[in-house]
Amino acid sequence: MIPRPFWLARLEQAWAKAPIAWLSGVRRSGKSRLAEQVADATIFNCDLPSVQRLAQDPEALYASIRTTAVVFDEVHRLANPSAVLKIGADVHPGLRILATGSSTLSALSSFQDSLTGRKREVALQPVLLGECPAFGQASLTKRLLHGGLPPALLAEHPDPGFYAEWLDSYFARDVAELFRIDRRKEFLLLARILIRQSGGMSTVTSLAKEVGAARATIMSWMEALRVTHLIHDVPPYHGGKRGELLKQPKLYAFDTGFVAHENGWDSLRPDDCGRLWENLVLEHLLAQGLPKQVHHWRQDRYEVDFIVPGPRGSADAIECKWSPDRFDPTGMRAFRALHPAGRNFVVSPNVPHPHTRSFGDVTVTITDLSHLPFHPPGAE
Repeated sequence: MIPRPFWLARLEQAWAKAPIAWLSGVRRSGKSRLAEQVADATIFNCDLPSVQRLAQDPEALYASIRTTAVVFDEVHRLANPSAVLKIGADVHPGLRILATGSSTLSALSSFQDSLTGRKREVALQPVLLGECPAFGQASLTKRLLHGGLPPALLAEHPDPGFYAEWLDSYFARDVAELFRIDRRKEFLLLARILIRQSGGMSTVTSLAKEVGAARATIMSWMEALRVTHLIHDVPPYHGGKRGELLKQPKLYAFDTGFVAHENGWDSLRPDDCGRLWENLVLEHLLAQGLPKQVHHWRQDRYEVDFIVPGPRGSADAIECKWSPDRFDPTGMRAFRALHPAGRNFVVSPNVPHPHTRSFGDVTVTITDLSHLPFHPPGAE
């Protein structure tokens, strides 16, 4: 079993604030294996009929537990999962409860209670760059090309069959069952288009024409893609200044390996690496617990890859560059002319040590991903 201490620490941070940690993430991202690493835990596989029968009497179920933690893997398979979790949180103080599933809890129709005040959510990302040494010393290029789902990352060569099978399983288990969507061909076409165009901006109207579905249908399907973590919205940052983009988000796929697969890349050119690197930086930021804080910025012809708002109206600006020598400060200068408070970063894999450079009146910290100073909210 490959240890994942970063994510165990994220779970501990969640339990420090609430008795229930909701661990979501795409299929085969390692949720079950991570759950097995929780110390002193009783694990229930909710896919099993025997567990589903046992959960019909939550009081008896909890009475049988002799550990300090309990895991409900694929908890949405239970008939009334919210009742099971609520009873555990309310009747057994001090018990650490972990529930796993592929989508956000709020999207599941089987949950009759939102568990307000009793839960914290942790969204498991594909294997992070800092975790790669534990996965067979996987190189950065391999991580970009294969992606971060453990079976794909551990494979010697990219396997097109894995990505195709994964999408089929994703539709059958996470989409058709949970969202009652039956137009498999059109839905997966939409998913593949958005994966292929990761980092771009697409309008609902253009997607509707390309997929052959109504705008309302596309909007509904995109919401399903969001809550099952297959795509991530990065909304625009703005302060009401003239020319700033106000509404249209950039859409990113959940994993670099799927972006490479859908684009037909069996090897990577520098431009491909640059595009996938931006995706990987976003995965890193999301792993820190910042999903609602990550934005992009655009004004006319100027843009900055990612903006992370800070206290008192400040905002940190992040540019992602495969080579730091290719950084053009024009976009960051334009951003700082409108939003002067905050830090500036260029994040690149080819930086031995973080250092600062001045570009006129803009000072930028050039760093690798491991020294990008963003941490889970509440972490030291």
